[in-house]
Amino acid sequence: MAIVTNLDVQLAKNKMSLTELSERIGITIANLSILKSGKAKAIRFSTLEKICKELNCTPGDILEYVPEEES
Repeated sequence: MAIVTNLDVQLAKNKMSLTELSERIGITIANLSILKSGKAKAIRFSTLEKICKELNCTPGDILEYVPEEES
């Protein structure tokens, strides 16, 4: 996938666990885990906003475009 998530990096920078973030923003651990693993197909702007607010970062710190190599 061309969009990768760096949620684990931002969690580490903030010395926060996935569980703690989940409790602070009101999103289930399962849904955050899907996002963290890169298996999410979409993310709501409201969810992204909550994550960025809590981790003091920008959407670009969480989501990154990495071009796929052409075959």
